This record gives sequence, structure tokens and C-alpha cells, in this order.
Amino acid sequence: MRVFLLDDHEVVRRGIRDLLEGEGDIQVVGESGLAQEAARRIPALRPDVAILDGRLPDGSGVDVCREIRSREPSTKALILTSYDDDEAVVSAIMAGAAGYLLKQVRGRDLIDTVRRVAAGQSMLDPLVTAQVLERVRNGPAVDRELAQLTPQEQRILGFIGQGMTNRQTAEEMFLAEKTVKNYVSAMLAKLGLSTRTQAALFAAKRHGT
Repeated sequence: MRVFLLDDHEVVRRGIRDLLEGEGDIQVVGESGLAQEAARRIPALRPDVAILDGRLPDGSGVDVCREIRSREPSTKALILTSYDDDEAVVSAIMAGAAGYLLKQVRGRDLIDTVRRVAAGQSMLDPLVTAQVLERVRNGPAVDRELAQLTPQEQRILGFIGQGMTNRQTAEEMFLAEKTVKNYVSAMLAKLGLSTRTQAALFAAKRHGT
């Protein structure tokens, strides 16, 4: 597994590098302390996961996430920060981040999250999940966006909001799993979203209005 590290503290980068490379099957292919440099290097290196510091001298990990996701969507972004600001969490998810962890995370949990993110899962630190959901529930109405969806797509969105997998949704709706995947892809495209986590937050916002 190939990983890129972005953090403005060299000691933090070195600690994370030693932790990850101690696993034997994880290689840190690059690192940087500046947002603009990272945004330039990551698409060229094409790591599986980019671990991005939330706040940097010349920008933020969220900005870098947004740029690399548009240029190299195969790279998964994991925001690792000291701040549990709910605005930043929502911004990170809407920028396409696959996860958001606080730096007080244990080393074993960080490794586990990196592996899960690389495998395509979306991960949120449980300490910030509740406030993120609270924020999106109090957000603006989404009726206009929902109007773009077919009734089937709206039902599937609801199931995603409940945390159901494509297989579980297929069983619930008596459809083939591949059909559900096609519906999910069409629904995400209509809503301008790129991940199931974003769709789950959108669903939470819908039910809060």
C-alpha cells in the first residue's frame, strides 16, 4: 500500500512514517509540510491513501483533498487533525475525504483506518460524528436536490442514510445488487456527490428538514 504524508511538523511526519512502515506492507512514497507542494506531488505519485493535516501554513488539508480528488480520484484522502471543528468535518466530507481522524487517535487505530480507507470504506472519528450529523440536520432544505431523483433513487438514498449496504438494499427492494449499484451511481451524479458518506450526510440533512 502506498501512502503520502502531509503535515507541517517534521516530527509528526516521521512518527507516522515509522508507524506505517513498521507494518511491512505499507510504503510512504512521499511527504510534505506545505499544502501547495502536496497538491502538486500527490497526483504524480498516485498513492493509495493521502494522510492530510487539517491546517497548514499555506492552506488546508481539505483544499488539498478537493484538488487531488478532482485530479486523481483513485487516491483516498484521510484528514488527520487536532481540531474537531464541525465546519471543517463537513467541508472535508463534501470535498471527498474518505475519513476524518483526530490526532489523539491510537497508532493501531490509525493503521486500521488507513487500511479501511484504502479498501474503499469511509471512516469518521466517532468523537466528531454526532456533531457533524447535528450540523447537517440543521442545514438548509434539500427539496430542490431531491426533486432531481426518481422515487427509486430516493428510497435508496434513505437506505444509505440508515447505513445499509448495496446488498442489504437490494434484498429490501427485491432488486439485483448490480441494479442498486447503478441506481447509486446515477443518484450520486445527480446530487453532485462522489461517496456514500456524502450521500449519508445528505440523507441526514433531508430527514432533519
